Amino acid sequence: MKKLQSKLTKSITLILCFGLFACSHQKEKTKPNVVIIYGDDVGFGDIGVYGATKIPTPNIDNLAANGIRFTDGHCSAATCTPSRFSLLTGTHAFRYGASILPPDAPLIIPTDMKTLADVFKESGYATSVIGKWHLGIGSKDKPNDWNTEVKPGPLELGFDYSFLVPATNDRVPCVYLENYKVYNYDANDPIYVTGSYNGDAIEKVQKQGSTQYPDGQKNREAMTYYESTFMHDNSVINGIGRLGYMSGGKKALWNDETMADVLVGKAKEYIIKNKEKPFFLYLASQDIHVPRVPHPRFRGKSELGYRVDAMVQLDWTVGAINKILKEQGLSENTIVIFSSDNGPVYDDGYKDGTTVLRTLGEVDRGHDGSGKWRGGKYQIYEGGTRIPFIVSWPGTIKPTVSNALVSQVDFLASFAALTGYTLDSKEAIDSRNMLDVFLGTKKEGLPYLIEERFQLALRKGNWKYIEPKMGKHNPSKIVKKPELYNLLEDPSEQHNIVEKYLDKAQEMQNIIEQVKEENGIKNLK
Repeated sequence: MKKLQSKLTKSITLILCFGLFACSHQKEKTKPNVVIIYGDDVGFGDIGVYGATKIPTPNIDNLAANGIRFTDGHCSAATCTPSRFSLLTGTHAFRYGASILPPDAPLIIPTDMKTLADVFKESGYATSVIGKWHLGIGSKDKPNDWNTEVKPGPLELGFDYSFLVPATNDRVPCVYLENYKVYNYDANDPIYVTGSYNGDAIEKVQKQGSTQYPDGQKNREAMTYYESTFMHDNSVINGIGRLGYMSGGKKALWNDETMADVLVGKAKEYIIKNKEKPFFLYLASQDIHVPRVPHPRFRGKSELGYRVDAMVQLDWTVGAINKILKEQGLSENTIVIFSSDNGPVYDDGYKDGTTVLRTLGEVDRGHDGSGKWRGGKYQIYEGGTRIPFIVSWPGTIKPTVSNALVSQVDFLASFAALTGYTLDSKEAIDSRNMLDVFLGTKKEGLPYLIEERFQLALRKGNWKYIEPKMGKHNPSKIVKKPELYNLLEDPSEQHNIVEKYLDKAQEMQNIIEQVKEENGIKNLK
């Protein structure tokens, strides 16, 4: 009898344990996967559903048709590194002096800072970053040795897996970095890199490496793909001039034309490997940043040359990821976000067929990448940060168009709310919980948001205020006197009405000062 009771007790215990495991496993599986597809230099007007008539973007348009298309969605800054910093940390980059990084820069996000990847990882998610990083990598204490392990980096910031374009595609080193090591590394051809323009540093790199690359300043004819227009004339790799100098690593060099395919391939491997548990994938495309080198199958798909052909390639990337999710039966339980790190730019350093000056023009052969908004990349005007912003979750999010004011800096607090993660007051200090707005269950957006590029601007309702800035910066990139616009009446920011509404301007300047002084936007009363 005792033996029988013992067997029954063990059986019941096993059944209960299995039941608890099954319930726990099922609960884990029902957490939505989250995929952020981050375009580079993609303007508000570069997408069909946002008004583009000369660019075919059927896959992004389809994503919008099955989700929320925000018309007042923003990255936090008009350039790449600050926007990426803010997206991942929930903290505005100006607080850390983050700006566009040179080649081989060290990691600029403190490793003890709470990140978006941390929130997902600590909530039971697998986490990965694939694509352009441009937040620095390695230690500030010593130069990177690209022939050993390169760290700290994403793996110290909450990511389980990383496959990186370490800086960006116009900078050295022109190799992929998988986790800590150079992908396809050849020990017989060691890699040496410098972002310094000191003659001794350059000479040292050129002497050390086995494989030598032409110096574009001395051999412009080596730029066989297309020439540079300014800068981008250091090491010439794959016939394209880059920023910074590199030697060695010939076997490990990326092929610019196949970069989109490689990144999608790595994303597919990751999704399939982790499909049985919730995952977070931050897929940061190199498109449509310079050098624009679309695969030959996308060449000529538009009437506007390399820039827009690269946009067609980016649209393919979005379609490819959605296809993978569908094939793996994950579509219904995956939130997919498409957005960009800043507004559009045309000539950004290469003779790639764009026909306007980056500082003056906005229209290229009838196409305006920022739509009706003024400016683009590098500029504090609306076109610098108002970008495509689409959130899709089939079966959960009701397809709609939203005019709510939203920002990428709020992803961290919002996804913390989604996963049930509790942030303390010192974490993600500028990130506000906008989950209900991102999921379409609430229409009211942010009371205000900050935009940055050398100086700060404030959006509050239809009002846009730009604080004055004095300094050594390029005069074409800064506003030296206060500016105020009513975007409802003047969406293109053509008529500065600050003198007419001095009280409104002062009110908005006071908010900016409070944001600077207080411990983050989310803690303001």
